[in-house]
Amino acid sequence: MNEIKSNKVYDLEERTFIFAKDVRFFIKTLTKTIANIEDGKQVIRSSGSVGANYREANEALSKKDFVMRIKISRKEAKESVYWLKLINETNNLENSKEALMLIQEATELKKILSSILEKSK
Repeated sequence: MNEIKSNKVYDLEERTFIFAKDVRFFIKTLTKTIANIEDGKQVIRSSGSVGANYREANEALSKKDFVMRIKISRKEAKESVYWLKLINETNNLENSKEALMLIQEATELKKILSSILEKSK
């Protein structure tokens, strides 16, 4: 889990991959309640979609396609923040610090993607 903070990754494809991977490791630590299972599925989807759509943007066929993929990636990062906050605030987590680090990383990714969008205009 410490891969994100211990050595900041500047390759955004790799950084988004590490984020999705770390989310999956975090979700495995949750108690198996109905809410955690459902919220976990949601955050697993959104966290993986951040990187998948960023990769798609890098292979875009047009500027319009690039912008759309970056927007989707940013939306998924924002959604990841939502689900991670929900999980963190509805559980009595022993590893709440990990949840907060993931929320921070999703927020940073959203800001980076917003910056890319601004520069693409």
